[in-house]
Amino acid sequence: MKKKSLKIAVAVVTAACTVLPLFAGCSGTNSQKEVYVYNWGEYLDPDVLDEFTEETGIKVIYDEFETNEIMYPKVEAGAVAYDVICPSDYMIQKMIDNDLLQEINFDNVPNAKNIGDQYYESAKEFDPENKYAVPYCWGTVGILYNKTKVDEPIDSWSVLWDEKYKGEILMQNSVRDAFMVALKLQGHSMNSLDDAELEDAKNLLIEQKPLVQAYVVDQVRDKMIGNEAAIGVIYSGEAIYTQRENSDLEYVIPKEGTNVWIDCWVIPKNAPNKENAEAFINFICKPEIALKNFDFITYSTPNVAARELIEDEEIRNSSIAFPDLSNYQGLETFHYLGAEGDQKYAELWKQVKSE
Repeated sequence: MKKKSLKIAVAVVTAACTVLPLFAGCSGTNSQKEVYVYNWGEYLDPDVLDEFTEETGIKVIYDEFETNEIMYPKVEAGAVAYDVICPSDYMIQKMIDNDLLQEINFDNVPNAKNIGDQYYESAKEFDPENKYAVPYCWGTVGILYNKTKVDEPIDSWSVLWDEKYKGEILMQNSVRDAFMVALKLQGHSMNSLDDAELEDAKNLLIEQKPLVQAYVVDQVRDKMIGNEAAIGVIYSGEAIYTQRENSDLEYVIPKEGTNVWIDCWVIPKNAPNKENAEAFINFICKPEIALKNFDFITYSTPNVAARELIEDEEIRNSSIAFPDLSNYQGLETFHYLGAEGDQKYAELWKQVKSE
């Protein structure tokens, strides 16, 4: 969901344990002064990690993932005992259901009060009692288009099936995002488990395939900046960045509705350094730190105190970064659909890709 993966060298581990995936079984480290963080690529300003260590004395060992689906089995297997992770809404629900998370002691995270109430309310969709997750970033999924290649107003997902843009369309290489587009276009919930609705969505995606230039994730950003495509499905935070780099790009939330997502910090059940994890989350929730991360990653912050610190009024009031969601219809958050639902979507996506 996030920017191009970039490995960040943030800490020197002892000679006895120099490769991160081996740390769970390493000896000779002082776990009391370490925190193991697993986050999306380029989803945090690396300077923040140094500042955290300077303030707390806790060394950060940092690892990155590209998708929730890559992250989950690694955490579930338990071979790597991370202290703090940043999954998305539906994956947090799955981790709670499968007893992979532990409750956060909010007494140790006083800065969590800087997160707006509306975001905790939204988080109740996947964390009903707000026990396990602290919102970190949020946003929407929409259409990014190049005004030099598209000479009409765009307000619907249907443009992704317009034959005049054949070879100029970028789709997300993600089962839930792709099916979200097709389901929304047909007026259905993006959390549908109805066989007929899903079959129709599958057929719609198969029909679209000849028009698609590529199924990509991070590359949407780079291809659109480089004028390599006319239209792409993209996350709002990426859209903000692309517009900084290419003024011909425009972002829109389609009229049929879309996904409003939230990524949160959580603590795995097997975290070896829970208090250090809470110290890390607390630090990330400091307004000036949240602002620094927002400036770096351009994804919307739920930290209302940080938003007040944004000096650029255009950004502070941006309809992309901070849209008034009451102006849109059909907005939903992804839900975990259970093992059977996961399997159903995976099989249908496999059929789409194999056609």
